[in-house]
Amino acid sequence: MGDETLAGYRARYADIDRRLGAAAAGALDDAARAGVKADIIGLFKAVEAQAAELTALKEEIRTLVDKWKSLQAAAAPSLAPEFSGEKPVVVADHIGASTFIEKGWSRLSLGDYEAAETALLKAIELSPGDPQSEALLGWAQMLQEKYDAALRNFQNVLNREPSNALARINVGYISLKQGNFSQAIEHLSKAIRLDNDRKATLYAHFYLGLVYLEREMYEDAQVFFQKTLGLGPNLIEAYYELGRALWFNEQEAEAKDAWRAGHAANKFNPWGKRCAEILATVEAGGQPPK
Repeated sequence: MGDETLAGYRARYADIDRRLGAAAAGALDDAARAGVKADIIGLFKAVEAQAAELTALKEEIRTLVDKWKSLQAAAAPSLAPEFSGEKPVVVADHIGASTFIEKGWSRLSLGDYEAAETALLKAIELSPGDPQSEALLGWAQMLQEKYDAALRNFQNVLNREPSNALARINVGYISLKQGNFSQAIEHLSKAIRLDNDRKATLYAHFYLGLVYLEREMYEDAQVFFQKTLGLGPNLIEAYYELGRALWFNEQEAEAKDAWRAGHAANKFNPWGKRCAEILATVEAGGQPPK
């Protein structure tokens, strides 16, 4: 709603409110009172129509967000988990924390992680120890690479909800990024054993592959990347990393096959493009990144 439109509605509201005051003082006849009623109904319908249009536009804007995310991913592909938190159930509360939880979730979905963190910190200030707020705050911080802060929040969640597999794979990912491989293996293996969230199980296998790749245990890495692709063939980055595990294990022909398969699976995906790029590099005599 533009400023002028909002100002117009406010002016209509003020005019009706003034006339209602006059009616209460007995200064309006029956016809005038009927006119006030009609204007109230008209104003309500006009605002309601605008609200419906704005709600529809709000949903359409999400398509712009998805396009922006695709461009961003193409420019700098990331191995971080894709945010997938369920939309929180908003319950009215006297302290207002739920409003900030919903705002935090909305900003996370839009990719505005800094604003999400601000909203969720406020939610926790109003309602300390809320597991939903802490989980969402962990996502917002992790996706800004604020790993220590994110780790504390996810561990708080796990202290109360040990079976939260998504929190576990996020702890595993952060541990991997921080080089704490033993902790990463512990949490990722636990997520696989839990097997209560399909996405968490998929990413647990993938991140374990990355852990073993970092440790130069290439055959173990291959096993986990292959299991990843069995669970989720559309996780194209697994083809890319499988190729690296094969290459560094001196299985160069198999590595090239993995990269070809990754590009063929989705040539428009940023990781599909990276598969094609690395294949061109090695066929020209170069080496994949270590």
